[in-house]
Amino acid sequence: MISASKRMASVQQPIIPVIGDLILANPGTISLGQGIVHYPPPTEVESILRDFWSDPTAHQYGPVEGLEPLRSALAKKLEQENAIGLEGREVVVTAGSNMGFLNVLLAISDPGDEIILPEPFYFNQEMAVRIADCIPVTVPTDDAGHLQIDAIESAITKRTRAIVTVSPNNPTGIVYPEADLRAVNEACRARGIYHISDEAYEYFLYDDAEHFSPGAIEHSAPHTICLYSLSKAYGFASWRIGYAVIPEALFGALRKVQDTNVICATAISQYAALGALQAGPGYCRPYLADMAIVRRQGIEAMKSLEGRASLLPSTGAFYLFVRVPGYEGNDLDLARNLIEHFGVAVIPGSAFGVNDVCAFRASFGALQSDSAIEGLDRLVTGLKNLV
Repeated sequence: MISASKRMASVQQPIIPVIGDLILANPGTISLGQGIVHYPPPTEVESILRDFWSDPTAHQYGPVEGLEPLRSALAKKLEQENAIGLEGREVVVTAGSNMGFLNVLLAISDPGDEIILPEPFYFNQEMAVRIADCIPVTVPTDDAGHLQIDAIESAITKRTRAIVTVSPNNPTGIVYPEADLRAVNEACRARGIYHISDEAYEYFLYDDAEHFSPGAIEHSAPHTICLYSLSKAYGFASWRIGYAVIPEALFGALRKVQDTNVICATAISQYAALGALQAGPGYCRPYLADMAIVRRQGIEAMKSLEGRASLLPSTGAFYLFVRVPGYEGNDLDLARNLIEHFGVAVIPGSAFGVNDVCAFRASFGALQSDSAIEGLDRLVTGLKNLV
């Protein structure tokens, strides 16, 4: 029998469809699974899409790197919000930051190169590393979910091509301190490797946490790659639109990858992105205030499970990462039991590389307050019965 490649055989099965199938088989399940928001795009998107229809070139192929008006708007946003100037850099519009990550890997790496991923990692990034025929080198975070700089530096070898940081983090919600991100960036500069900074959750902050973009570090342009997404803050998940800030020396290589992979990000989504940027980050703040209430409910709910489950303390994104050391089965078994018997879905921790203890990620972003709180109630009830 003709089979798939050996490379693809090493790639984990996407966990979201697996959990999605279980949800479909159990109607009425409240999903704390996929990381999306519950609110729609801003109204500015609707008005700007009228311009799309009136532009005779809008239905043709666009520039590989993205439409110039959008790239200009993104450059302004990066300078004003992230303190990132574009001298020595380029902005490339991608079909979501997941595609941006894979495209970047293909542009910077050769088969057998190593990519360092702090653990727990975002599962799609570990999958992308394997798809690019590279080797994921996972480095544990500390008990509070923070980076261990010495461990990261010890993991660097002559085959290392990049260190990846995700802050605010998926799956833990941890916001890495500026000092730690600076330390990683300096290690990359000193070793001649790339720092890939995933900042998709830059606006999702609580308890006075602050987001820091490593691209703002002086002299970081040659070795720093920053990835962003409009999916989260602007309710754009299905529009598939994101962007990458890359060293100008990588521009040619990344254009080759993108031209082959997608040609250009969908033009109508790029127009929509312009509308979102007109609305600005103030659009999502009222929804974040609502999420903060649900987050606090989740923290209190986990406190009621002391001795059965432990919540990793975090101040960003819209995730609760929970360890359940007393559960006798594996984490997929736990997720199945929670869906089938208690009507609530979570994502198993093993998808994020956590295999030493039963764990899961719960997302409260996709649900409005009442549904999210009901889902948390079901989760607590399930854990009290199962653990």
